[in-house]
Amino acid sequence: MLEYGASKPNRWGMAFTIGLHLLVVLIYFIKPKDKIDLTPPAKAGEMVYITPGKPAPQPKPKAQPKAKPSKETPRSSRAYLPPNKNAITEIIKPQEKIVPPEQAKLTPVPDNVPDMAALIEQRRRARNGETQQPAQEEDAGATGKARALANIMGAQGRNANGERNDTGGVFQIVNQTFNGADIKFRGFSTNFKRTWQQQIHVDQGAEKDIETAIVKKMVEMIRKEKPGDFIWESHRLGRNVPMSARKEDEKELQAFLLLEFWPNYGKVR
Repeated sequence: MLEYGASKPNRWGMAFTIGLHLLVVLIYFIKPKDKIDLTPPAKAGEMVYITPGKPAPQPKPKAQPKAKPSKETPRSSRAYLPPNKNAITEIIKPQEKIVPPEQAKLTPVPDNVPDMAALIEQRRRARNGETQQPAQEEDAGATGKARALANIMGAQGRNANGERNDTGGVFQIVNQTFNGADIKFRGFSTNFKRTWQQQIHVDQGAEKDIETAIVKKMVEMIRKEKPGDFIWESHRLGRNVPMSARKEDEKELQAFLLLEFWPNYGKVR
């Protein structure tokens, strides 16, 4: 038998074997945190089961303190009436009191007022009787005749020459309020064949009411055209009434005009 040298132990082989064992022991004690899984991916058609992880522990709910029951207040022993079906449940609002504006107090016209036309006619006859008294005995008849003729011509609308002097007009009250009004006057004169219109505003002023202020202004306007006797066409009475614009007959004329334009003047409204 051929021998290729003396039989000696293999040192390098033993050293490699010892080192390999030491490496395995070292790896066992170290244990890396992340384990590397070198499992190959599953093939198609194979079922892979994944183990679910452990659920995270949930904190226990804190026990809430129990609320102490409130003490019930003792009910008063009152007698309750049953509901009334006919009771009014709607709230009735009080109506606001409307204060009417203060109106001027009117002086009532007495019932026993004499006829103005008769009173004026009586006064005119009395004046005619006084004027016909003779101033002197020698010309008493002539003077009385002249004065009587002048009065007749004045009432018939003639002047001293015997010519007709028919002047007149129509009054109209517009825009009347409790303290003011407008007077429209449409005048005419057949002697000069002319007509004219006039409008005047009237305020109550110091008079007791606006009606009195209107009538006084109308008397002034009449006196400018007819300072003495004149004929008034009364629609209220349905006839012509002889009137007088003289100062001494002013109150009677005012009372007559108040009833002409306001038939209920002075009565309770």
